[in-house]
Amino acid sequence: MISVITGASAGIGAAAAEGLARAGHDVVLVGRSRARLTSVADHVARAAGRRPDVATADFASFQEVTRLAADLLDRYERIDVLVNNAGVMSAERRLTRDGHELMMQVNHLSPFLLTNLLLPRLAASEGRVVTTSSQAAKSGRLTPDDLDRARRRWSAWLQYGDTKQANALFTVALARRGVAATCFHPGIVRTGFAPDSLYMKLLMVIPGVARTPEQGASTLVHLATTPDGVKHTGRYFANGAPASASARMSDVVLASALWDKSLAVTGLSADELS
Repeated sequence: MISVITGASAGIGAAAAEGLARAGHDVVLVGRSRARLTSVADHVARAAGRRPDVATADFASFQEVTRLAADLLDRYERIDVLVNNAGVMSAERRLTRDGHELMMQVNHLSPFLLTNLLLPRLAASEGRVVTTSSQAAKSGRLTPDDLDRARRRWSAWLQYGDTKQANALFTVALARRGVAATCFHPGIVRTGFAPDSLYMKLLMVIPGVARTPEQGASTLVHLATTPDGVKHTGRYFANGAPASASARMSDVVLASALWDKSLAVTGLSADELS
C-alpha cells in the first residue's frame, strides 16, 4: 500500500505517517521543506521500521503542485491512499503568486488540483482519498463565485471555515464520481497551526482542550486503513466515527458548483478528466 500524505513535515501529517507506516503502508511525505521531511522520515524509520519517501511542493503555487503530481506519477506505479492534509490559517488576507487568497488555495484549490491529477492512478488501485477538514466547516458560508472573499467582508476565521467547508463539499463531489473519499475533524491539536492567532494560543493553555498530534491523526489513520474509509464514502468523520455535518457541507448542488469553479480556477479541463 502506497500512501501519499501532504502537510507531512509536522503535526498531524507527521503523526499519521508513523501510524500508517506501523500499519504496513509505504508512505510518501509531502511538504515544503526537504530538511523537515527528512527529519520526519528519520523518526518514522526508527519508530516503525519503514522509511518514508519524501517529495517537496509549495501548495501556494499551482505550478509546484502540477510538478509534484508529475513526479509522483513518474515514481509510483500505484497510489492507494492520498491524504490531503496540507493546510494553513492566516490572520491577514494574503494572495498567492497565482492571485488567489492563500487559505483557499492551500486548503482547497491545490488539493483539488493534485487529487484530480492523481485520480487515474488512484482509480486504477481502487484507492481512497482522505481529507483533513474541521468542524469550522459548519460555520462556512462558501460562495463558489467569490472563493477569495474579494466581494464579501473579510474575516480570517470565516474564510478558514469556507475552506474547510470546501473540503467537505469536495469529498461529496468525489464520492458522487465513484471515489472512496472521506473527510474528518481532527479536533484542536497541539501543533504549530495558526501561530499568530490569540484564540488558538488560549485554547492551547486550557487543560484538556488540545489533543496530541497522534490523537488528532487517529481518525485519519482509521479512514486510510479500515473499511470505513470505503464504506462511508462522502461522509464527514470525527473521533473515528461518522459525524453530523451541516446542510451546506453535504449540499450536492453546492458541491457541483464548487467543482466546476475549481476546475476553472485551477485550469483543469472537464473533458481531460472524463
